[in-house]
Amino acid sequence: MWRINPLGIQKSLNTRLAVATALLAITTAASAQKSGTEKAGDIIQILVPLTAYSSTFYKHDPKGRGQFYKSFLTNLGMTYALKLSVNKRRPENNGDYSFPSGHTSAAFQGAAFIQKRYGWNYGLPAYAAASYVGWSRVEGESDKHDIVDVAAGAAIGIFSSYYFTQPYKNTTVAPLVGNKTYGLIVSMDW
Repeated sequence: MWRINPLGIQKSLNTRLAVATALLAITTAASAQKSGTEKAGDIIQILVPLTAYSSTFYKHDPKGRGQFYKSFLTNLGMTYALKLSVNKRRPENNGDYSFPSGHTSAAFQGAAFIQKRYGWNYGLPAYAAASYVGWSRVEGESDKHDIVDVAAGAAIGIFSSYYFTQPYKNTTVAPLVGNKTYGLIVSMDW
């Protein structure tokens, strides 16, 4: 089944699931010689944004899906524009294009989308998974990035989602910090 929508041609859910499964299989096969930590990071960096995207179908949220597309493509564009323009050597001289971490930016884009759109109950585990991805790029045998690369990737991912994503059902929870005042602001559109 094909549908035309404002963002282009969209395939059926079965096709999307098949593509996601193929991406995971390719990532798993490509990381067969890697350490367990690095391999897990490779897989989770796909699973977090895939979960964010899938949640828009689970919640019957086409508006959120459009916001996801915008944040995902912005994140991808910003990350690879910086990789190409900065062209930083990786630690241990094991390649180029270290800054920023693409794995980390993808994972944090998905986590920030989940948190901003659907709330902290869903966002907190997503941020934990994204943090693991960042850690997996620095620690262990991976040694693909340093902390600056990972922090920049996380910042780009979060920024891209926060810029385009609005809370689901128009509910906003934000911190309040002032002169001897701390709390939360909760607002809702009726």
